[in-house]
Amino acid sequence: MREALASLTVRGRAFLAAGVTAIACAIVTGHPTIVRVGVLVGLLPILAAAWIGRSRYRLALVRTVHPQLVSAGQPSRVDLTLTNEARTPTGVLLLEDQLPYVLGTRPRFVLDGIGQGWRRHVTYQVRSDVRGHFEIGPMTVRVTDPFGLVELGRAFHTTVGLTVTPRTVALPTIPLGGAWTGSGDNRPRAFATGSAEDVTVREYRRGDDLRRVHWRSSARVGELMVRREEQPWQSRATVYLDNRLVAHRGQGIASSLESAVSVAASIAVHLSQRGYLVRLVTAAGEQRGAAWHAHSSGVDVAPLLEALAVVQVDHTPHPDAGWLAEPGHGGLLVAVLGGITDSDNGFLRRLQHQAATAMAVALDVDAWAPHLPALGGDGPAALGALGWQAVGLGPRDRLEVAWQSLGRVGTRQRVGT
Repeated sequence: MREALASLTVRGRAFLAAGVTAIACAIVTGHPTIVRVGVLVGLLPILAAAWIGRSRYRLALVRTVHPQLVSAGQPSRVDLTLTNEARTPTGVLLLEDQLPYVLGTRPRFVLDGIGQGWRRHVTYQVRSDVRGHFEIGPMTVRVTDPFGLVELGRAFHTTVGLTVTPRTVALPTIPLGGAWTGSGDNRPRAFATGSAEDVTVREYRRGDDLRRVHWRSSARVGELMVRREEQPWQSRATVYLDNRLVAHRGQGIASSLESAVSVAASIAVHLSQRGYLVRLVTAAGEQRGAAWHAHSSGVDVAPLLEALAVVQVDHTPHPDAGWLAEPGHGGLLVAVLGGITDSDNGFLRRLQHQAATAMAVALDVDAWAPHLPALGGDGPAALGALGWQAVGLGPRDRLEVAWQSLGRVGTRQRVGT
């Protein structure tokens, strides 16, 4: 009751003040009829508060988002199911779902009471032009009486995540070298069937076929173990994204970094569709959850796109090269680079030597912010001198055209060799 009285609306407080004022004026002027009117007006918000305060609300909310992984600019549908689990019907319900500002305005709904066991379904759409991971919710519920005199607030604390991935474009097929490489489980072994190596096991990794689980070893170790069986070599590709602050220009969705992320996502999807196992590496090193074993070739690049959705600018001036010391990481390397300086030559040379084929898309970052001091240098020419197959990309250039040009550069280098 105390909470309900504290939740009087402006209208409810006005009614209460009008009733008290009418009673006081009637006593002063000696008009008993006005006293009855004042009592009626003053009691109305108190009775409404008593009714709202004594009501026992048991509301259940189920929120689903479909799909939970969308590309930037694509809509996603949010379904709300509200159920009254109490024995008494509710009053008028005012619903407001909390949204990050990039997903649009907060949706508001009015439900004119829900009886015992009744359900109400509400649907709305969200859309973001900015990549990232966003939480939808919590839902706030305001219960009011039919006269709008009392408004009691409640909240559901559950939220649902929505991941907005970078925009991607379809890329044409070009010749790619350094295709068939492998290590670990993908390395062919020369041994007779039934040898000891045939039942060598390792820890279970996400995406492993459950039919390969070795139950005897799992029971002995206490965690799932799978067989390291012979498999054919598979094409592996590393997509390197230079996300350092010093290598990019511009701000927000119009920055060169956002373009670089979109380029990396498009290349990763294209390589996966061509049968490559793709992993993502940034200036901070290999991204967690975006390693080779987390993907099924040509089928599922969702973990890699999720990693690209939340990539942030790296403030370190020099990229991390620790992952280059790991064995068995050859194959195809496609780098998406920002501005290149002389201090990056050592790292780029190591990248080129690590890969069987090194390809790069170098962004002309000075074109994104012509009012700032230029980084200088010709990215594709500098990379070509280091042995890379490289092509430039400006803010007005089409990625599919640049990708086709990159294939022609590689063909000319192989013919020249």
